[in-house]
Amino acid sequence: MEDKKVNKIATNQNIIMENREKVSVTGVIDIHSFDDELVLAQTDLGILTIKGDDLKMNKLNLDNNELIVEGKIMAVAYSDINQAKKSGFMNKLFK
Repeated sequence: MEDKKVNKIATNQNIIMENREKVSVTGVIDIHSFDDELVLAQTDLGILTIKGDDLKMNKLNLDNNELIVEGKIMAVAYSDINQAKKSGFMNKLFK
């Protein structure tokens, strides 16, 4: 019988912030966008937004669902997946 590697969705999610200079996140499924001021990550619990200055993605391991971002962290916030889709520009335009 063959052993198959299966991507498991984490049941727990941890966010560890160190001195507003480093954020470690588990439960990351995908990265939607990234630049030096904003990171949008799809997680098990919704969209995670990290805002700051001089942000650098030091580690991204989607096999282990891990993300580490360093820089000057200004904000870390969740938004619901469905809410993020509803609040898009085109949806607001055609309401």
